[in-house]
Amino acid sequence: MMKKRKLIANNKKARHDYFIEETYEAGIVLTGTEIKSIRQGKVNLKESYAKIDGSEMVIYGMHVSPYTQGNRFNVDSVRPRKLLLHKQEIRKLIGYTTQKGLTVVPLNLYINERGMAKMEIGVARGKKTYDKRDDMAKRDADRKMQQAIKKINR
Repeated sequence: MMKKRKLIANNKKARHDYFIEETYEAGIVLTGTEIKSIRQGKVNLKESYAKIDGSEMVIYGMHVSPYTQGNRFNVDSVRPRKLLLHKQEIRKLIGYTTQKGLTVVPLNLYINERGMAKMEIGVARGKKTYDKRDDMAKRDADRKMQQAIKKINR
């Protein structure tokens, strides 16, 4: 059975700049009117990153625009937000991030079938410039192949 989820924000740059080794689903601790703003899609993941502080996973740089009818209940739009993960997942992520070259990046933000905001995070290894060029060349070749197939099938 496919889980019903509404995609709110996607971090395309993460998949372009990193090889994603492993992914995890995490809840987010939100305050005030942030969830209303997220449901409206007013969130940006581009410059965000996740880091382990003590025994907690925290996301930095995620921009959630203030809710328009929120008045005094609005909070700072780029404040650090705690991610909710199981203790063994956090331990595993600590092990990954101590390895040279691995980091944790947010991949996308969505609302699940129960109405909860969830974030998919990934353990990532940075791509070199030539890796990015190889990916672009492969995509271009696939696109040209698909166009040729369509042309033949007409």
